Amino acid sequence: MKPIEARIDNFFHVLGRRDPASGSRIHSLTKAVAGKYGAQSAYNLLLRSEVVAGWRKPTLALYDHTLHLIGGGEKYGCTMASALQEKFDVTLIAHRPVTLANLMEWYDIDLSRCRVKILPLDFFDKKDPGPINPDLVSDRSENPFLAVSRESGNYDFFINNSMLEMVFPLSNISLFVCHFPERQKGSYFYVQHYRHLIYNSRYTAEWIEKKWRLSPSHHIYPPVDMEPAPGQMLAKENIILSVARFESGGSKQQAEMIAAFARLRAKAPRELQNWKLILCGGSASANPYLEKIRALLKAQPDLPIELKINIPLNELKELYARSALFWHFCGLQQSNPAHVEHFGMSTVEAMQNQCLPIVFDGGGQREIVENGISGFRFANISQLLDLTLQLIRDPGQRQRSSRAAQLRGGNFTRAIFTERVRDLFGHLAEEYASAAPLAAPAPR
Repeated sequence: MKPIEARIDNFFHVLGRRDPASGSRIHSLTKAVAGKYGAQSAYNLLLRSEVVAGWRKPTLALYDHTLHLIGGGEKYGCTMASALQEKFDVTLIAHRPVTLANLMEWYDIDLSRCRVKILPLDFFDKKDPGPINPDLVSDRSENPFLAVSRESGNYDFFINNSMLEMVFPLSNISLFVCHFPERQKGSYFYVQHYRHLIYNSRYTAEWIEKKWRLSPSHHIYPPVDMEPAPGQMLAKENIILSVARFESGGSKQQAEMIAAFARLRAKAPRELQNWKLILCGGSASANPYLEKIRALLKAQPDLPIELKINIPLNELKELYARSALFWHFCGLQQSNPAHVEHFGMSTVEAMQNQCLPIVFDGGGQREIVENGISGFRFANISQLLDLTLQLIRDPGQRQRSSRAAQLRGGNFTRAIFTERVRDLFGHLAEEYASAAPLAAPAPR
């Protein structure tokens, strides 16, 4: 007997003891659904019947193929899970070992009522026990993410937080979280089969429509929770801070920051005498780009630049609190829209700490930084240098804009994110648990 058929038999075994009349009615409907739409649709009907009957709360799976790595997208998904764990039975699906304790420590959130399920994928395990790289999949190979699709059919709700378009959803309610549509439509592209498409910024929504010809449905900005505790604001020091992952391709442009800081010191040596640049971010253990950064700094030992890799959260918070200015270059001189910052969580983190941002004028940064009010945006390095020097020379302007930045950063907090997530899923769950229409799902 196939797994789905076995689960259906078990459902009716339990239902027959609890409510024989309802059992008979649902059994007839289920047989009709199975005959017309298949066993998965029949099973989905039974799953919903359990929730409608009040036997249990809805089950929800949140899938992320990079859940074992620290990142902004992963924080987005875990914060969703934390917000929903009271009303849903939540399972986090990953492919590489990771624990709830890891996730709670990395993102400083409560996931105590969730569980983690590790789903092995032989296709990747045989090729490389490290990263799960979707680029290895071609239309000449079987889709290795079929295992995730099958698993999705075990839950009432399924959230794909991976931006992994190769997972076909089988749950009753499916949601795709898009942080940016990097992949073109092609083999194993299934985003159009999700019932709801969540996007993290208007910039992302614009490119979803351009690249995929799909209309995203729900806008939820990422959660940013770097606000200092009351009375914990530290005195600002002469620090320009950058916080960004050291991507192997150098998309965050830390090398360009080193060159810009050297130019700034040459342009105004007196004003920059007591200023330093701190490059902070996460990195994999083997990272050629990070080694390039180390080599650049070694070749210029007189530059007051510090490198901080994979530091703990409390140290990062202290850096934000102490730093006066914040640089973000992602998108500079890039023609590929995927290489422009899609939102900019670290920019908001800086703003929440009155660390004044000077960021590239593009992508999601335009939705965060009000140019000339809560920060400054630049189009080229010359503008960056002029703006930075202007703010160094005018502490009064810097302080006024920093306070405006902190107010602006309050629009992107975890509390606001949690409220929006609970509101969306509250409406979906209420509709799902209503008795009507309790019928077959639409054919796929």
